Amino acid sequence: MNSIFKSTGRLSAVLAIGALALGLKAPPGLAQAHPHAGAHNHSSRTQAAGTVLPFDEKTWAHLLQHGPRPAAYVFTTSYCSTCPAAFTAVHQAVKNRKTKPELHAVVMDVTGAQAWRHAAHFEGMTRMYAFDGFEPAIRQAIDPSWPNVTPYVVLLDAKGQTQRVIGPPSAAALKRWLSPA
Repeated sequence: MNSIFKSTGRLSAVLAIGALALGLKAPPGLAQAHPHAGAHNHSSRTQAAGTVLPFDEKTWAHLLQHGPRPAAYVFTTSYCSTCPAAFTAVHQAVKNRKTKPELHAVVMDVTGAQAWRHAAHFEGMTRMYAFDGFEPAIRQAIDPSWPNVTPYVVLLDAKGQTQRVIGPPSAAALKRWLSPA
């Protein structure tokens, strides 16, 4: 993307107009200068309908340091047939808890409205991200040993410890994730 658009804020205006034309709400913080300024406002509220936040090579490190805890991240693709089941397993583990961890879906192969079309598969989702950049570099930043298989689930517990699994997490993994700090 041309850097002049980023530096002048024109990209934000173009994206906001495009979102309005599609009948979508513009993502919160879209007009902010930093690409992650709105992406990391970690409240307990569910993200506004239709918004997909950018996830680049720096996002993961930021979330590990400043993101919500506990939280679950389900990395998926638009064609992954088993990803909704993995998300459902995580959602079922927290569904009846008084304090619910944030549940994030991270779509790796499509962005914007195309990514949001898959939101219905992730009941209980708190936030949706989409890869924004070179996909292998983003995966490398998340986990250098990730074999590019989905669903890839990362459970970040209250202490900041991670568990990484391919497919639905086991009952034991979910229990460890939700154990008090």
